[in-house]
Amino acid sequence: MKSHPGEVAVQRRTGVRLAEHGSSRTRPEIPAAAAAFLRDQRMIVAGAADDRGRLWAGVLTGPAGFAEAEDDRTVVLRALPAADDPLHGLFAAERDIGLLAIEPHTRRRMRVNGTAVQAGQSLVVWTEQVYANCPKYIQTREPTTDPGTPAGLGRGTTLEERHRDWIAAADTFFIATRAEGHGADVSHRGGNPGFVRVTGPRTLEFPDYQGNGMYMTLGNLELDPAAGLLFPDWERGETLQLTGRARVEWSEPRVVRFEIDAYVHLAGTLPAGWTSPGYHRFNPPV
Repeated sequence: MKSHPGEVAVQRRTGVRLAEHGSSRTRPEIPAAAAAFLRDQRMIVAGAADDRGRLWAGVLTGPAGFAEAEDDRTVVLRALPAADDPLHGLFAAERDIGLLAIEPHTRRRMRVNGTAVQAGQSLVVWTEQVYANCPKYIQTREPTTDPGTPAGLGRGTTLEERHRDWIAAADTFFIATRAEGHGADVSHRGGNPGFVRVTGPRTLEFPDYQGNGMYMTLGNLELDPAAGLLFPDWERGETLQLTGRARVEWSEPRVVRFEIDAYVHLAGTLPAGWTSPGYHRFNPPV
């Protein structure tokens, strides 16, 4: 796979000197262990750009087995974005997609990036990048109920007070990014409650904690500031989707500032019951 100039630029800025350390190291094939992991999942986060170039991250759920590798380059998801989800209808034609299969109670996660198209009530994904991530900053929790029926609870351009409180109390969110010619990607961000700061009705910021040094998210942002954030409400089974632009402050510690263009608030997208969170021991203090 070709080198990603955004990742290379960020790695140089941060002192990473490993050759070909980033998306160029990933493989398109789905190993047997990855296929088995996918079959066990009941929740997958998806990210893509809409026709206006806005990035959105959304959640797909189903019983174990709803996500399945049909061969070493093809994944079928027997689920579609809900009608009120900004991702709904985008895959009538093939487009870039980023997927994150995450199992919070075991702190296991895997990214699958490629292209996808809708086929009936399923998404067919052709893989370009398949790789596992470390368990850092994942809070353990396990669903105790099934998801409800997805329904829209509102959309707009300025966060309401309940949304600001939700974000300020979050210990987990997901971020979708993309770069022309390098595809879309979805990544996890976690920390102790309060690690995301709401700085205004349309702005927020969060620290960029040290990860594996691949800088796939920041590398995409180096080339295209468009980003989509997804905040889960584990207790209510709701999700808050934000689209906007992200900018990295190369300070110490490093901070990402996000300006919101629009939000969508959905109910029923997640189970409304989860076990109490177990916070990762490496979460930095807030």
